[in-house]
Amino acid sequence: MLKKLLEEAISKEASDIHISVGHPPILRVDGSLTYLFDWDRLSSETARKMTLDLMSEAQRERFLDDKEIDFSYDLEGKARFRANAYFQSGEVSCSLRFVPDKIKSIEELNLPIILDNFSKAKQGFVLVTGPSSHGKSTTLAAIIERINETRFDHIITIEDPIEYIFKDKKALIDQREMYVDTASFSKALRSSFRQDPDVIMVGEMRDPQTIATAITAAETGHLVFSTLHTNSASQTVHRIIDSFSSEQQKQVKAQLSGCLLGIISQRLIPRKGGGLIPACEIMLNNPAVGNLIRDDKIHELDLVIETSREKGMISLNSSLAELVKKDEVSLENALSYSLDPHGLKRMCQ
Repeated sequence: MLKKLLEEAISKEASDIHISVGHPPILRVDGSLTYLFDWDRLSSETARKMTLDLMSEAQRERFLDDKEIDFSYDLEGKARFRANAYFQSGEVSCSLRFVPDKIKSIEELNLPIILDNFSKAKQGFVLVTGPSSHGKSTTLAAIIERINETRFDHIITIEDPIEYIFKDKKALIDQREMYVDTASFSKALRSSFRQDPDVIMVGEMRDPQTIATAITAAETGHLVFSTLHTNSASQTVHRIIDSFSSEQQKQVKAQLSGCLLGIISQRLIPRKGGGLIPACEIMLNNPAVGNLIRDDKIHELDLVIETSREKGMISLNSSLAELVKKDEVSLENALSYSLDPHGLKRMCQ
């Protein structure tokens, strides 16, 4: 039954699967939820058994103790899923995200080609941001794969759980999974300094200790990639700085202004005719950006992005407007994802 559900999700090109008591299985296709009405509603026993069957014995024990767990599941080598199981109203539920076997390139994902520059950098800090389920991990994987194809580097990834499986090409890649290979992001990141890495990818900046260690790694000659659940480049800088006490913030601003390479903030927009297409805000660090971060004028970063297109920066509105003009997405959908709908309307007139 579980295998049948996963295979049906793959055949329908679903991005997510939801197992929830009292409902038939639910898929997310092209950003919208789709109920599988030809399935029976899931009983408490069936939902629990399907969810627990996805886990190893150790994972089951941790799930029943902690009441929630992140893990990955491999379907007989055909497909991988990132899963989160949890309790709600005393019942077991599970959400699974399909992880494609093939890592798509920057070009295949319709991402701005300027992202290729991050794969050529030797050191610095790059953040991919945006709401949950908007392709941050996929974008990171595309950049890491480009490094894998072009550089003889040692790449270490720290993930919870491991999503895309990289196959060594020119690079040596070690993938470490939380609770399997390490106890915490910050501990794994500190240990990586003694593992001779050139590139470090941290799945998520979850706490000040991890952020501080990542910034230090970027300052000391490593190329560091990570993600944050923020909506824009300026909000990302605010979030990082506000993670620290007021006594530490001056130092963090100075460090960040020096080591930050860029911030990619993206959304996946429903595409006309089906599927999703990314809209990206790109902020690149330059003397003007560095000075604004150091001088705590973060609110002015949006203006710098808007007026620095010739330097490779892209505002979210200009990305959305371009998609509308190319007839890739509807104006209505673009407006719903914009942080400045009135400005976007003017750009699309």
